[in-house]
Amino acid sequence: MNEPTLGVAIITKNAAARLAECLQSVAFADEIVVIDGGSTDATVDIARTYGARVLTETDWPGFGPQKNRALDALATTWILSIDADEIVTPELAVSIAAALAEPRAQVYALDRLSAFCGHWVRHSGWYPDWIPRLFRRGAARFSDDLVHERLVFSTPVERLAGKLLHHSYEDFETVLRKLDAYSTAGARQRHAAGQRGSFGKALARGAWAFVRTYVLRRGFLDGRAGFMIAVFNAGTVYYRFLKLAHLDARKPRR
Repeated sequence: MNEPTLGVAIITKNAAARLAECLQSVAFADEIVVIDGGSTDATVDIARTYGARVLTETDWPGFGPQKNRALDALATTWILSIDADEIVTPELAVSIAAALAEPRAQVYALDRLSAFCGHWVRHSGWYPDWIPRLFRRGAARFSDDLVHERLVFSTPVERLAGKLLHHSYEDFETVLRKLDAYSTAGARQRHAAGQRGSFGKALARGAWAFVRTYVLRRGFLDGRAGFMIAVFNAGTVYYRFLKLAHLDARKPRR
């Protein structure tokens, strides 16, 4: 019987900041594939330095389809899908190796802990954050969503010990850039689904996003970071529905 093999799937675009640390943390894998969306920084050079096979796909179909391209580029029996700003801790690496040696499931969830501008966040709806990311080939694929893609599967999930460290927002420039990108992608996704936006809806949904994050999800326990996350969530939702209203206004009337 053949030994199980592990492939790591990563998508990138101008991800040089954490990519080396990310790739070092998965050096135990049999193969690493990076699908690059047209980076203008050192992303591609770093990926190749650490032995990754780099494929360039610049048409950008959305996060889900781009991640599926990375899955399709691998021929290993198991696949670990991570982002370029995520780090596999040594404890998690041991858990992954044990899971592959004696599989108890087809899909495994990882315990992700995220940082916001240098602060590890343990509330605000960010933690606990068990995300399915390790799976046997053919057992799962990503949804075709432009943003906030999810892994789709129909089998029970096991959890692995060890943390996946996520450096999601390094600085305020990244926060503002992602707010704009996520709100735009979310508006386009909802517009394609036939939803409509308005200023009133943007205001109400944005306010609710703040209350839900800061109060109901106990963001106040994360201190300053929790308040900033609540504002970020509110802003993303507000501009998502405002942009959705703009897209609807531009749609030709019959």
